[in-house]
Amino acid sequence: MSPEIGELVAALPDGFDEEKAPDEALQTLLSSLANKPVPVGRLTRFWALGSLKAKIALAYMAWWLRSGYVSGDKRAATLNETHLKSAIKLLGTMSYLRGSIMKIGQTLANYPDVVPDEFVDTLSALHFEAPPMHFSLLREQVRNELGRDPEEIFDEFETKAFAAASLGQVHRARLKTGQEVAVKIQYPNIARTIRDDFKNFNALLLPMRLTKDWDNFRAQGEDIFETLELETDYVNEAECLKAAREAFNEDDGVVVPEVFEEFSSGRVLTMEFIEGKHVDEFMATNPPQEVRDRHGHQIFMAISRLYYGLKIVYADPHPGNFYFMEDGRLGLIDFGCCYRFTDETWKYCANVERASHGPIDSEAMDAALLYSVDLTDEAQMGEERLGLLRDYCTWMWEPMQEDAPFDFGDPEYLRRGMQLYGDMIRKRYTRSQPINTWLARSFVGARAMAYRLRAKFNLKAILDTETSVK
Repeated sequence: MSPEIGELVAALPDGFDEEKAPDEALQTLLSSLANKPVPVGRLTRFWALGSLKAKIALAYMAWWLRSGYVSGDKRAATLNETHLKSAIKLLGTMSYLRGSIMKIGQTLANYPDVVPDEFVDTLSALHFEAPPMHFSLLREQVRNELGRDPEEIFDEFETKAFAAASLGQVHRARLKTGQEVAVKIQYPNIARTIRDDFKNFNALLLPMRLTKDWDNFRAQGEDIFETLELETDYVNEAECLKAAREAFNEDDGVVVPEVFEEFSSGRVLTMEFIEGKHVDEFMATNPPQEVRDRHGHQIFMAISRLYYGLKIVYADPHPGNFYFMEDGRLGLIDFGCCYRFTDETWKYCANVERASHGPIDSEAMDAALLYSVDLTDEAQMGEERLGLLRDYCTWMWEPMQEDAPFDFGDPEYLRRGMQLYGDMIRKRYTRSQPINTWLARSFVGARAMAYRLRAKFNLKAILDTETSVK
């Protein structure tokens, strides 16, 4: 083994101890990452992912070899164990790489039935329990951005982060005025890792260069990574926060934190501190149905207000971005991933809505779907693909067809949508307008949140209030 490769292997996060209980193994693995800086460089990050793929493949091969010698019940138990151990390995590597790779894990964790339950449960730690980086690795970032150490700027500053995510982590602090704030600090070099991951992504997709869909797939990829890069611009996020804060009034029951620009920059964002429970902690209190319904209504109302009022797609509605507050309000705290409509994409979405809102207009729907997959010749679509897209749109708009509460807690509803989406991926129907990536993240992610809440509410009434499309 060459010295360079040896250094790469040594830099990878330690694996978990097979003899330890899963919870203990998980905590040991995550705590080992606190003092590790974000790895940069295409080779380093590519090697980490390649090693992870090999480890998971070996784990499932070992299960397959053992499964022929055990009973059915034992086989199912060992498969669940393999799922769990593989998920822990996946969590460790994603937490180590952070950035765009960690966002993939957050997305997987938000969609039940897409991956095994063990993966969903374990990767959910990326929303709430992602390992924070030791503050010694971030202190210079604060000094470079704000000109002084945090202890000089703030009256109080907790060096232990209370939340960590894919691009940065959040520390609790107090201004000299006594105002409690949350200080979001970006991981050093994280913007560079997004560019590295994009180059690796293109390298992995090299075989697709000879297909007719390559130009479209490349455009989708560029759009995704450009938006991820925009998330590293905290000045842009501050502007989205301020616009969203002005969009809601007291009666809406939605709280967006105030931004303190004097203590913010491109890589440090100081906001009003909002206290509340994340969805799992909230649901553990066994809240009554009416409370869960109200919060589900607030989530969809907030996303619809941003969509129709500000022409912004709130494209990251994962559980870590919502706080359920003691007084019944909803805290909406992260505005890094917000996609702004162009005139063209707004017109496209309006056409889909006109065809879907109320009785579905099949002819208008098919015309909109033809544009949605970036095709101009209807013959290129194919009846199978067109049928799948029709079914997916019908599923998406199903909750709005009746002027009555819809049961988002019905597992069959979410499962049907995930099945349709999975069918399109398996059949390689990936050609699409880039805007659809963000629409899917927003609309499906919001439905996944309502599913977690087991909420029932009238979505049609929300849209009739928030939009002029009747």
